[in-house]
Amino acid sequence: MIVDSHCHLDRLDFDKLDLNLDQVLDSARAKQVEHFLCVSVTLDQFPSMLEKIQHYSDVSASCGVHPLDQKDALDKQRLIDLASHDKVVAIGETGLDYYYSKDTHTIQQESFVGHIEVANQLQKPLIIHTRDARADTINLMREYNAEKCGGVLHCFTEDWDMAKKAIDLGFYISISGIVTFKNAVELKDVVKQIPLDRLLIETDSPYLAPVPYRGKTNQPAYVQDVAYYISELKGISYKELATATTANFYSLFNLAKQG
Repeated sequence: MIVDSHCHLDRLDFDKLDLNLDQVLDSARAKQVEHFLCVSVTLDQFPSMLEKIQHYSDVSASCGVHPLDQKDALDKQRLIDLASHDKVVAIGETGLDYYYSKDTHTIQQESFVGHIEVANQLQKPLIIHTRDARADTINLMREYNAEKCGGVLHCFTEDWDMAKKAIDLGFYISISGIVTFKNAVELKDVVKQIPLDRLLIETDSPYLAPVPYRGKTNQPAYVQDVAYYISELKGISYKELATATTANFYSLFNLAKQG
């Protein structure tokens, strides 16, 4: 059994998939996916996201504001109130993304710090998005004691030096279907070096579908393809990869194993 440690079920285009949410989840379950973490990107949309997944026992939620969706200063009290829901197992996704716009760096940093503080207060792990912001991401994690709550650098695409610094802080590294892309040469080398006890797998659905589905709408069932690819890359069996990453997921997010 495997887990999709990061997906956006509320953002799936069900018309394009010609499926509803029940069918999407059943398709993944048929591929041995036993749990899903549905990740928040804005506080305004969180209540509707939660409503969509509320009755699924194998779907958990996170609560937070994506750095590229950070239009205003973070409302920390609102984040605390929403993230205190029993269904919420993590804070985020949060972090820093310097790829697109330089004029949002300050507000991104302030929001990231606020998320770290809330995660430490609620003792729920962080889900961190980081792109082209290696030094600032690690420095803020260290300065604001992110190691106290722990968490994961999700959909990781940076270098081994950054991965190791995050691992040294007790964080996990999550790998998406990007690793299957032909041009992801450096990432493939990084994945080979990530210790098995610090590794998670994800789809980031509906984005970044792995080969052979690249260009199509991603969905949680495809996490199996990511798992098979990574197991071959690391030279281990699929079963070993699945067992380790699933155990890591339940440990990090303080969830009881399914079944």
